[in-house]
Amino acid sequence: MFKALLQKQLLELNQSFFQNKKTGKRRSATSAVISIILFAVLIVAVIGGMFFILAQSMSPLITGGFGWLYITILSLLSIVFGVFGSVFNTYASVYQAKDNDLLLSLPIPVPYILAVRLSGVYLMGLMYSAVVSVPSLIVYCMYAKPAAGSVIGYILLILLISVLVLVLSCALGWVVAKISSKLKNKSLITVIASLAFIAVYYVLYFRATELLQVLIANVSVIGNDIRSSAYPLYMLGRCGEGDVLSLLIYAAVILSLFALTYYVLSRSFIRLATGTGTVQKTKFREKAEKRKSPDAALLGKEFGRLLASPTYMLNCSLGTLLLPVAAVVLLIKSSALRSILPEIFGDTSSGLLSLILSGAICMLATMNDLTAPSITLEGKCIWLPQSLPVSAWQVLHAKLRMHLFLTGIPTLFCSICAAIVFQPDPLSCILLILMPQIFMLLHAAFGLAVNLKMPNLKWTNEATAVKQSIGVLFALFGGWIYLIALGALYFAVYRLIGENIFLLLCTVLTSGLAAVLLFWLKKRGTAIFETL
Repeated sequence: MFKALLQKQLLELNQSFFQNKKTGKRRSATSAVISIILFAVLIVAVIGGMFFILAQSMSPLITGGFGWLYITILSLLSIVFGVFGSVFNTYASVYQAKDNDLLLSLPIPVPYILAVRLSGVYLMGLMYSAVVSVPSLIVYCMYAKPAAGSVIGYILLILLISVLVLVLSCALGWVVAKISSKLKNKSLITVIASLAFIAVYYVLYFRATELLQVLIANVSVIGNDIRSSAYPLYMLGRCGEGDVLSLLIYAAVILSLFALTYYVLSRSFIRLATGTGTVQKTKFREKAEKRKSPDAALLGKEFGRLLASPTYMLNCSLGTLLLPVAAVVLLIKSSALRSILPEIFGDTSSGLLSLILSGAICMLATMNDLTAPSITLEGKCIWLPQSLPVSAWQVLHAKLRMHLFLTGIPTLFCSICAAIVFQPDPLSCILLILMPQIFMLLHAAFGLAVNLKMPNLKWTNEATAVKQSIGVLFALFGGWIYLIALGALYFAVYRLIGENIFLLLCTVLTSGLAAVLLFWLKKRGTAIFETL
């Protein structure tokens, strides 16, 4: 029984290799093999190679006699990466698995179900943690030339780390399950948490080289401080060097934590797995619903779908966050930017500054592609907006307006901040504000047009509709290609016309293209939408 349950769990974990999420149909054997190979290349070659380079950059710790510190740092990184990779899988596969009710209704002991769920979480955590720990072991063997005992000790440490990752993933997954069962707006919390992680990641990424240089330059001081004030971390590094006592102590602690975790989960598994996710009741108060126009109701529907989907928000409206951030950076770093730009571009005139800033703001605006998957997201329910007593243009117009609202205001704010900081002449200032707004309109119309021509209404997973939509791909890269083409055109003609004239011509050209696309959407696009 346990073997059959484990096979089922492994098939669920690897379902994406054998099933096409766009159509819900089973993949061919060739397609499955190609998917597995591509995933292996991503994990081993790309991510593993990145951590291999990181481990190599820390090799002076090994050659300098601080191999234990090298092992400690990379072991902690392995734990963090393993937990991050498996914690949400813990929540989804242990507490929110779709077949929990079915399995609990069968004559299967609950410990079997829990053990199978945890086996899947363990394998997921092992894969993510090994992406860090295995390259670190290879680099350690290259530079330290360790004895067989040390290599065995390092391998045992990797296995212990995988068990610790399981324990931490279960603990954090339990916390996520408890919090999720009480939240009303889970989508917004997911978006905030994801953005916070992205911010922390980039802060650490840009400071990684600086931190590594400080570590190598002060390795003796840092190593001695850790050894004297954080002895357990020193013992963690000694485990990788094959110290038997350290290995026994860590094995006893980690296995005890695992036993305690399993005991706690076995006591709370049924309650959390079968919980309804109810929140605190609120007292009903009768109130009259305000009457809305059809256009306002359709716009509210579009915003409702956006706010209910973390995947849609994170992948298609990142520019709404980046544009205000860029504006604030412009204001804070104004003096530095005013001195740096002339050094990069030479004697920058007011018109050239407006041209450069306008292009940069337009590039940030392309990070919003809300219209690109908006038709695809209707899915099999496309008949609902088609059957409403509104015109097809009203439906398409609502999708355009949501994009313009969420992109236009941040874009305008960024343009105004750029104008305040660099103080261009009046014409340059007008073009700096006008060009990004018109480009944003063109980008929104282009994304909607592409999605009308190439919709995918048979998706089974919303992430597939957003991330793998051909409309999103064309909208993103189409905006970039258009801006790059304008930049190339400027370098071809800049000796003939001034920057302001060129930016004015770009604005006129973009306006014309936007008008053509809007006319097409109102005439041909509405006819296509009605027949989808």
